Amino acid sequence: MGVRGAAVRGPGPGSARKRNLELVLVLFAVAIPAFGDAEAVLALTGKMPSGFALQVGGLGVVAVGAHFVVRRWAAYADPLILPITVLLTGLGLMMIHRLDISDAKEYANTILAAPLAKGQVEWMVIGVLVFSGFVIFIKHHRWLANYPYVLMAGSLVLLMGPAFFPATNGAKRWIYVGSQSIEPDEFTKISLVVFFAGYLMANRDALALVGRKVWGVSLPRGRNLGPIIAIWVVSLLVLIFEVDLGTSLIVFGIFIIMLYMATERTGWVVIGVLMAGVGAYAVGATSSNVQGRISGWLHPMQAFQTGASPQQAQALFALGHGGFFGTGLGQGQPWLIGFADTSDWILAPFGEELGTAGVMVIILLYVLMAERSFRTSVRLTDPFGKLMAGGLAAALILQVFVVVGGVIGLIPETGKALPFLAQGGSSMVANWIMVALMIKLSDAAGRTDLEPAPDPAETLTISAEEIARVRAEMEQ
Repeated sequence: MGVRGAAVRGPGPGSARKRNLELVLVLFAVAIPAFGDAEAVLALTGKMPSGFALQVGGLGVVAVGAHFVVRRWAAYADPLILPITVLLTGLGLMMIHRLDISDAKEYANTILAAPLAKGQVEWMVIGVLVFSGFVIFIKHHRWLANYPYVLMAGSLVLLMGPAFFPATNGAKRWIYVGSQSIEPDEFTKISLVVFFAGYLMANRDALALVGRKVWGVSLPRGRNLGPIIAIWVVSLLVLIFEVDLGTSLIVFGIFIIMLYMATERTGWVVIGVLMAGVGAYAVGATSSNVQGRISGWLHPMQAFQTGASPQQAQALFALGHGGFFGTGLGQGQPWLIGFADTSDWILAPFGEELGTAGVMVIILLYVLMAERSFRTSVRLTDPFGKLMAGGLAAALILQVFVVVGGVIGLIPETGKALPFLAQGGSSMVANWIMVALMIKLSDAAGRTDLEPAPDPAETLTISAEEIARVRAEMEQ
């Protein structure tokens, strides 16, 4: 038994090979949007963008710098996460720059003509610096497990903070500090994932207990409904006082998905879906702003004709105009979307100029990033890390679903930003933080291949203790 307990797993792929692959992919990720930017500017102006070599070199230096941070402080990390992030960020910069040119021409001397690409580049640099700080100074993801309730308290303060500031375009999603604004829900989704991971790790046994079966579905015990009711109430408060459909859906969705990951009980999912439906109906019936969004979603052409909310119809026109292969970069008419063409609706310009094929590639990039995080969750051995990696993947997919669904007319538009692509400082920095955590988690998963295999006798002892504890709780 002692010999078997001391056995060591195979070392797996070498860290140097992973990092070399990552470097090659990062360079490709820089080159693709750089050539796309050149093509778009040539189509719009007939000449190469000024300072093209400097722009490409600057983006390359930032991306390669992030790579060397990973190479030094997360040598066993997944080699695909950073290149996907760089590619998505570069594509976003490319499209924002392209829209700057056409918007300046079509909306001269108006607020829509203000250039945004330079500011987005600055936020990208800040995001990479913050990313580097997280990778360097967070030695191990389990350090975050020491502060779940501190993160929860901070998350709730940030989540409810916008309710005390004026609404913008019918929603309260920003905290204003002087001339700057912060969208706190972008950071809240990450801190809540960490809190949920810590809470569920400590209470998964009690939450996994079955109360009764209804129509073949195993429902949880009534005494364990407290957490889901609390999150439901918070989501409703955000929806009522801040009119923020997207954040409510993402926060509640993350908790339900992580709850299912921790307990494997479909009863929690059934209850969560029912509560979400009841809450959405109640708020939709009482909030005029939410009713307006739903009306614009159900009747986009009517909203277009009246001018009340033309973006939904214009986005559908853009997607239809692009067809499957698109009009080509710089050859569409995405400026017709008008307000928020670089932020909430940026997927529509991609759909027009790169077509359905281009949109599918972008969505698959997000899916691949989430898959790498889910893969990390499977490989990790500690429950906190498993839940955290799965929660980050869920947060990413939920936000992409909310944004893409709103643009294509599947669900009402919520005003959320498409990660890495859309213009916005808070979104850029928060999503680079999320990538930093994914990379630290995948680094820990890579290092587990070098650790000794667990002693089977120890595993049996732990399992017996868990069984005894669960039986005691059921008897109570």
